[in-house]
Amino acid sequence: MYKDKNIDSSFAKTRQNKCPKTTGLPGDNKIAPLDLQTPTVFDNYYYKNLIKQKGLLRSDQQLFNGGSTDSLVKKYSQDTKTFYSEFVNAMIKMGDIQPLTGSSGEIRKNCRK
Repeated sequence: MYKDKNIDSSFAKTRQNKCPKTTGLPGDNKIAPLDLQTPTVFDNYYYKNLIKQKGLLRSDQQLFNGGSTDSLVKKYSQDTKTFYSEFVNAMIKMGDIQPLTGSSGEIRKNCRK
C-alpha cells in the first residue's frame, strides 16, 4: 500500500494512517479488517473491494489486476449465491485433503525449496 499503483489512493492513505510503516517496531502488529464495509460478516464484499482497488493486502489485490483471476473476482462480486456455493464446495474439498503426517510428511524450513 506504500508503493503499489493498483490501489485506490484515498484507501491507501487511510490504511497507511492505520498501519504506519514501522517494520520491526512496536505497532507493527496492527490488525485491519479485510473488508471495511462488513468486517464482521462473511459475504462477497471482499471481491467488490478488489474491483474498487481497495484490497487490503497486495497479494489480494493481485487477484484483480488484469490477470486470469479477474473473471472470478467479477463473478463472485456480482453473484452472491455462486460465491457461497463455490465456497462451500471448496471447503468440502479442503476437508477431504489427507495431509501427510508423522514421518511420512515433510516440514519445510525454507518455503522456497
